Amino acid sequence: MGARVKDIMTRDVVTVSPETTLKEIAGLLVKHSISSVPVCDEAGQVVGIISERDLLRPFGQKIAQRRDWWISALAQGNDLEPQFEMLIGVDQHRAALLMSKPVKITDEETELSELAEIMSENDIKRLPVLRDGRLVGIVSGADVIRAIAAMEAV
Repeated sequence: MGARVKDIMTRDVVTVSPETTLKEIAGLLVKHSISSVPVCDEAGQVVGIISERDLLRPFGQKIAQRRDWWISALAQGNDLEPQFEMLIGVDQHRAALLMSKPVKITDEETELSELAEIMSENDIKRLPVLRDGRLVGIVSGADVIRAIAAMEAV
């Protein structure tokens, strides 16, 4: 495989900030038909990645039970202020709380064979692509599979 990441990556990358809400992230994933987005700080540095799996975590039964326990412990038998309950609601979660980090990254010159190995060994579905520390694209396992399918028989 002589191809490199720059030959198959998506260049127009949808990103979010650490302060983006769960609802906003979900909306972006649906709107763009994607399953994850890099989280970038104010300087444009990739600080995390958030996927569908990360978004599902707050809705799991174990998390809900733990949240209910903490609310009961804090309330100590009293009613909590509605504003407090609103602030701890699932829809108030931000990317910084849910994102996966540290983020595995790659660069444009990585050969597809090396990329496939990185993704396979680390069970990663997509990697941000950096040039000089700046996000310039994203590459997915599906991109690698398409490149393999497009290869001419040797």
